[in-house]
Amino acid sequence: MLLYSTTLFLAREAFRRACLSGVTQRDWSQTLNLLWLTVPLGVFWSLFLGWVWLQLLEVPDPHVVPHYATGVVLFGLSAVVELLGEPFWVLAQAHMFVKLKVIAESLSVILKSILTAFLVLWLPHWGLYIFSLAQLFYTTVLVLCYVTYFTKLLGSPESTKLQTLPVSRITDLLPNITRSGAFINWKEAKLTWSFFKQSFLKQILTEGERYVMTFLNVLNFGDQGVYDIVNNLGSLVARLIFQPIEESFYIFFAKVLEREKDATLQKQEDVAVAAAVLESLLKLALLAGLTITVFGFAYSQLALDIYGGAMLSSGSGPVLLRSYCFYVLLLAINGVTECFTFAAMSKEEVDRYNFVMLALSSSFLVLSYLLTRWCGSVGFILANCFNMGIRITQSLCFIHRYYRRSPHRPLAGLRLSPVLLGAFALGGGVTAVSEVFLCCEQGWPARLAHIAVGAFCLGATLGTAFLTETKLIHFLRTQLGVPRRTDKMT
Repeated sequence: MLLYSTTLFLAREAFRRACLSGVTQRDWSQTLNLLWLTVPLGVFWSLFLGWVWLQLLEVPDPHVVPHYATGVVLFGLSAVVELLGEPFWVLAQAHMFVKLKVIAESLSVILKSILTAFLVLWLPHWGLYIFSLAQLFYTTVLVLCYVTYFTKLLGSPESTKLQTLPVSRITDLLPNITRSGAFINWKEAKLTWSFFKQSFLKQILTEGERYVMTFLNVLNFGDQGVYDIVNNLGSLVARLIFQPIEESFYIFFAKVLEREKDATLQKQEDVAVAAAVLESLLKLALLAGLTITVFGFAYSQLALDIYGGAMLSSGSGPVLLRSYCFYVLLLAINGVTECFTFAAMSKEEVDRYNFVMLALSSSFLVLSYLLTRWCGSVGFILANCFNMGIRITQSLCFIHRYYRRSPHRPLAGLRLSPVLLGAFALGGGVTAVSEVFLCCEQGWPARLAHIAVGAFCLGATLGTAFLTETKLIHFLRTQLGVPRRTDKMT
């Protein structure tokens, strides 16, 4: 999975950010040509990284873990297959086909899970073949969903009504020479290169602990397994909620704002809308992150005990998950601040930011290694918190400078009312006491009482937020299309 995610990130992340930037006049033929370059780039990275995984890294004993080499090949191939759908994905995102993205990804994950479960139950001796084939099946279904959708859309009479689409036939999505004779837009290509240097560094920051574990062997396989379980559980909210928000609103900010212009030189209506949305997103991220941090502290051990039994809940698991709950708070804020920052930065600012990322990447890797030697697997999470804190600080400074000469102050979204802060503090204190007396060795009646206490405190906290954060509630109603009572009456 690290091989797969690294290949995809290095091959496509920079292209996505550059090609989704808000440019009003764009030759989509050149943009699509540029996006098709992700495929040969993905082939290069999959071959190079596959060689690293098989020749430079430790290969498991084939008697214990058979078919490892085949797994490496199939995971690299699945990354290349997914890149075949990149032009379709970017076109769909640029024209707000949100439902297509949700359906395609959900269907692919569901079918992959069904196939994995079936093969594990009926053919367990296949080992890594199961997960490798399931991953290849997932990427194939994902690409086919996008290709099928655009094939049917562009071949139907409704496509003539969609004036915003830059293509009229499915063949227009394939590489071709444009009218101007230029294969790609070199301005977009240079911006892509800037983002590529940044994405390379960001990948180190995103998956740094996995690289340290994989290349330096600072943890044994047992500790790596516990860390991976906790990491997957803790990142569920980030993957299911924060990541879609970051991707969607990056596109929004990139379309509303122009990169090369200061806030005072742009349409003030657009600047005001971007500021209002950013403020509400920051408030939402802060509230969601605080909720997970405060209530996750008292329920980490119980969650791990239900999920994996005493093997997870009696060792380092609870401390890891509690630390990760705080990390989720930083993840939430960083996702929002960076999606605005990267959408509004000029090419020169992106290049300058790359130097900061370079220093941060180096210090993060060193800190991960030292902290892990000092305090075990918790050191990875502490290093991630440090890394995320620096990135948030960089983004906040950029946002402050961007709106300095305007009357808008979107960073006010990071301020909460004293009443709501008191509700969080009270809820955290009550649930911490409840955990001491009711969890987790006293049996299920006591556990259920502990859960009931948490549910009551969570309800009271969310009720306080509903009453105090009226501006955020209005924003959520607008985004979700929920009418007010007065609207219904009229």
